[in-house]
Amino acid sequence: MTDVAIRRALLSVSDKSGLVELGKALSAKGVELVSTGGTARALREAGLAVKDVSDLTGFPEMMDGRVKTLHPMVHGGLLAVRDNPEHAAAMDEHAIGAIDLVVVNLYPFEATVMRGAERDEIIENIDIGGPSMVRSAAKNHQFVTIVTDPADYDTLVGELEANGATSLEFRRECAAKAFAATAAYDSMISQWFAFADQQQTFPDFLAVNGKAPVELRYGENPHQKAALYTPVGPHAKGIAQAEQLQGKELSYNNYNDADAALELCAEFKGGDPAVVIVKHANPCGVAQAGTLLEAWNEALACDSVSAFGGIVAVNAGLDGQTAEAICEIFTEVVIAPSVTDEAREIFAKKKNLRLLVTGDLPDPRRGGLSVKPITGGLLVQTRDNGAITEAELKVVTEREPSEQELKDCLFAWTVARHVKSNAIVYAKDGATAGIGAGQMNRRDSSRIAALKAAEAAEKYGWEQSRAVGSAVASDAFFPFADGLLAAAEAGATAIIQPGGSIRDDEVIAAANERGLAMVFTRMRHFRH
Repeated sequence: MTDVAIRRALLSVSDKSGLVELGKALSAKGVELVSTGGTARALREAGLAVKDVSDLTGFPEMMDGRVKTLHPMVHGGLLAVRDNPEHAAAMDEHAIGAIDLVVVNLYPFEATVMRGAERDEIIENIDIGGPSMVRSAAKNHQFVTIVTDPADYDTLVGELEANGATSLEFRRECAAKAFAATAAYDSMISQWFAFADQQQTFPDFLAVNGKAPVELRYGENPHQKAALYTPVGPHAKGIAQAEQLQGKELSYNNYNDADAALELCAEFKGGDPAVVIVKHANPCGVAQAGTLLEAWNEALACDSVSAFGGIVAVNAGLDGQTAEAICEIFTEVVIAPSVTDEAREIFAKKKNLRLLVTGDLPDPRRGGLSVKPITGGLLVQTRDNGAITEAELKVVTEREPSEQELKDCLFAWTVARHVKSNAIVYAKDGATAGIGAGQMNRRDSSRIAALKAAEAAEKYGWEQSRAVGSAVASDAFFPFADGLLAAAEAGATAIIQPGGSIRDDEVIAAANERGLAMVFTRMRHFRH
């Protein structure tokens, strides 16, 4: 069987957008309308003839509407295989009429949770009859059309206008969409029970969902396909929800790098103006200053070579002066909580530059899980939202750090937690002086960071590298003194690191020998 005529339709929707128009189109085609509750009322108020489900079942809606469609007269009419003689005989024997079309969308569970409703109201917004009808109709899509998305109403009407029936291809597409809808709905409910209601960290079954995919031009490489999904249910707002004001479509790599930039920029939420420049998901320049323009200049000076073609994120409203400065180099993406009209006009001259507005920055200390697929499974961990304060630092050297060294240590530490391991960050006066990322040993990361600082000094004609007199952050402990010695050779005067190595005493002794101040955080921030 291919085309199926629609003679009877059952409609029961929470989202009533387009409902009346659909009802009128179906009625004009001679389709009998069967409905429930508020849906039936909306159709009648539009002047349409509607039969109540209770007229079908012979039972009234009861128990506050919990029981209305859970009945053989409904599900028999949905599940019957029409060309099966036994099914046809059962329908005749029990006077079960066929239902050819089901239009259902589910109770607004997500919206109820998002507005902070009490537990009892949340439970009441778990739909039972709706998913049951959806699944019955979708399973029997050979004979029944199921529509769960108002966006498909026009296509449905178009099918009826063209053929007087629905095609098998359309019914199969709708069935796939219907099962995805109920799966996402159940996933959302299971997540609420596990994480919000039961306060579990790792439930026995982890439901991962996403909706409204945006197909990207390609993945990390041109031969890979890619798409962006946004989660169903309560979630933090970030790059996926940012408004793009101009520029080409964002690529997979753009999204990945922009997310890294925004996450680091969020560390400075509510603080002095800050600029983060990211390349290949690693920061290559970060600074805080009295103005965004000053912060931009300081961040760019750290590694202007890597900044070319990079991603820029700022923690404050983006002004025209800063926009002018950013536009002096090739930049892929700029991210800001807000953008002035002057800045927008300036960026508009760079048509390919993507400009994103996020509104409020995400909370860097929010909870949640991070998920990484591996062959045969998923690695799941809680987000790295750990943080330390100045009071929690432990001075382990003979010399204590100065007030400025402590500030630079904490700034370097904030940046280092967002740098791929092994991570070494030199910082001075609220700006990164050199960053070493992703090396197989900490000594090489130290040397690379020092080399970048030296190159910056040469480019800008400074008397000395900004690594001189800087603080150095290491995302994990120094297993040997060589990484620390490399930092000392570059001119660093203070070190911040987790500590915890079996050779801590050797490293502390090396620091004391060179007059360095060193503090332990007793917290590691690996980032792979």
